[in-house]
Amino acid sequence: MRHIFFAIFLINTLSCQEDVFKKTHQTIWFTSPAKEWHEALPLGNGRLGMMIFGDPKKERIQLNDDSLWPKDLGWTHTKGGPEDLKKIREALDNGDPVTADRLLVEKFSNKTIIRSHQTLGDLNFQWQHNDIASYTRSLDLKRAIATTTFTVEGYQVQQKAFVSYPHQIMVITINTEHPKGLEGTISLQRPLDEGFATASTEAIGQSLIMQGEITQQKGAFRSNPAPIRNGVAFETHLEAHTDLGSIITSAGKLKLKGVKSLVLYIASNSTYYTKDPSSKNEEQLNSIKGIGLKAIETAHVNDHQTLFNRTALIISSKDEYFHLPTDQRLAQIKNKQTNDAAMSQLLFDYGRYLLIACSRPETLPANLQGLWNEHINAPWNADYHLNINLQMNYWLANLTQLHELNEPLFDFIDRLVESGKETAKINFGCRGSFFPHATDLWGPTWLRAPTAYWGASFAAGGWMMQHYWEHYRFTKDKSFLEKRAFPALHEIALFYSDWLQIDSRDGSLIAYPSTSPENRYVIEEGISVASCKGSAMDQQVIYEVFTNYLSAAQELNIENELTQKISTQLPKLRAGFILGKDGRILEWDRPYHENEPGHRHMSHLYGFHPGSQISSIATPKLFEAVKTTLNYRLANGGAGTGWSRAWLINCAARLFDGAMVEEHIQLLFEKSIYKNLFDAHPPFQIDGNFGFTAGVVEALLQSYEENIIRILPALPPSWKNGSVKGLVARGNIVVDINWEEGKITQVELNSASDQTVTLYLNNKKQKVILKQGKKKTITPRTEGL
Repeated sequence: MRHIFFAIFLINTLSCQEDVFKKTHQTIWFTSPAKEWHEALPLGNGRLGMMIFGDPKKERIQLNDDSLWPKDLGWTHTKGGPEDLKKIREALDNGDPVTADRLLVEKFSNKTIIRSHQTLGDLNFQWQHNDIASYTRSLDLKRAIATTTFTVEGYQVQQKAFVSYPHQIMVITINTEHPKGLEGTISLQRPLDEGFATASTEAIGQSLIMQGEITQQKGAFRSNPAPIRNGVAFETHLEAHTDLGSIITSAGKLKLKGVKSLVLYIASNSTYYTKDPSSKNEEQLNSIKGIGLKAIETAHVNDHQTLFNRTALIISSKDEYFHLPTDQRLAQIKNKQTNDAAMSQLLFDYGRYLLIACSRPETLPANLQGLWNEHINAPWNADYHLNINLQMNYWLANLTQLHELNEPLFDFIDRLVESGKETAKINFGCRGSFFPHATDLWGPTWLRAPTAYWGASFAAGGWMMQHYWEHYRFTKDKSFLEKRAFPALHEIALFYSDWLQIDSRDGSLIAYPSTSPENRYVIEEGISVASCKGSAMDQQVIYEVFTNYLSAAQELNIENELTQKISTQLPKLRAGFILGKDGRILEWDRPYHENEPGHRHMSHLYGFHPGSQISSIATPKLFEAVKTTLNYRLANGGAGTGWSRAWLINCAARLFDGAMVEEHIQLLFEKSIYKNLFDAHPPFQIDGNFGFTAGVVEALLQSYEENIIRILPALPPSWKNGSVKGLVARGNIVVDINWEEGKITQVELNSASDQTVTLYLNNKKQKVILKQGKKKTITPRTEGL
């Protein structure tokens, strides 16, 4: 039977050789191999990932599993409790934020934590290739396939790779026309953890089996060394299949000679997902036998395109820059030699591609690096930061019809809600649930970081609840609202209801202690501090949580003790937007001198974006104040990192400033994009990629105002002609737009329910009545708009 299976897949392998590299506007491609990790090309199926380097002689394919973390050793809460919280509040009442900062860290923070997401390992190829020419390396975003082609002594060689979601395996094919075939070795290994081996590989027949367990020799807890010597265990099983030639085992490797067509199927599983990774690997590898390579690839492509093809952006351009290698196009943009608008189109598609590749149902949510991480000790642990980064990862999901990709986020946050109940009670004496600014696979909700301005953040829970409410606004899924969103929102609202205190200065309700994420102000003594009594962000977040909770309760016809209490608290809540004498929105509770006037976080604008508390219609004075605030931030060097620039693009779009959107898209490309188009913090953080895609949508379509849809509210000036299909407006309305010379020529709206909206387009507005399932087409020129 095994020989029959070989024959079937070989026939399909040969039939797949017709797939050659094609240059399209949805292809990232190069004419040389990757030298650095952030030049490699990413593939993924939500759970498993690969980074393809494409070296013809010493190929490295770096592998990832989203669940590879060291063990939870039972690290738990600090001994800080309600009495310590009372002392912190007394210090702030006495005008002593220095003491408040110190006590926050001393009593409530577990300080420096090193417990990191980690690489799975590396698949390495050593090839006996000479006289290499005609090289290309590409990633087809539409098909989610990476291809490397070149000639060896004039004969074609092609390597293809993809990661299948339907079959849960990684697939690599290598074909050659060289009469001698492929000659070389294949090995599978994992980096040492500070000199300690954590995995071993055995070569059996035509397979490589790597088994290992995650450790963290550099582990740290409460800023002290805390080596972690156990963790998630895993097995990676590679099966090699060939037509001609030989594959033999040699010193734990596979040695190939005379092979014309090679297919590698790789299954990899961990104890996080299954009790027996070895049996799961066997099950997955057995499940594809008899299917054939072509059918596996077709299923993979169809599955990917079911998501990817829902949205399509075209920015027309006279010059077809995509016929240049991507790194050359990027270099020209960085040097301001071209205005390559189509590169924004490519980066827009890349953001959608990456989310599909690293966030699928029943996987973990996208972390700081999405899924792709080559480290044992990753930057910032490649964990989950909840003071913008995790949230930004998912801004694009509903906007681009990728609703179900939110599921890993909701699964994870549901776990945090349960964990956070313990933290709220133990540390703060509050009901409900509390979220910290950062967490990891195991979902702890205690504070971490050795400083108050990094780690003493209290708005994370509220910010995460925005994603539940917005998912409902986009999908109108009432079952989701009732069964999932409302229970989570209830726990967070309950915490904030207990957390609020009366401000003795004016009698309003405020959140304190309070900080503005990662920023500080300077007191009279010249000391930089973080703690205050009701930062702008905390007040805005709590206002949003309360109003969304009451709205959700109204939708579900729920009235309870908490809705009654919040209804009395809301009018007393101090405003989250207070203007200083210069017209800027204050970041803290008073007009303090800023330690970093150009700080990368713009937390005091949370209620503007990603929130919806400010609009040009409802709050025109605050709308102008946002402009003043952003201009000041930028004048002092703001938006220096990739994700911060992406946030700014979204804010510029909300200001209806297409020229500003274009300016900061240019600066993002200039300063914060690696050759493989990954976002550079630096180092790599994936949130900037996702935030960029969301920002492009905000420039083309806005629906955050109730029953209002704005078409092309902030079109970049150079995007004169184009179209976009499949964007989503709140209310579950799919929108297609065409424009010429910067003017809208046609809009199509398809609503899932009967509703009436106000449409703004070409600087005019009209009421539009939408009927369920009936497409509404509007042609402004013929309708006088």
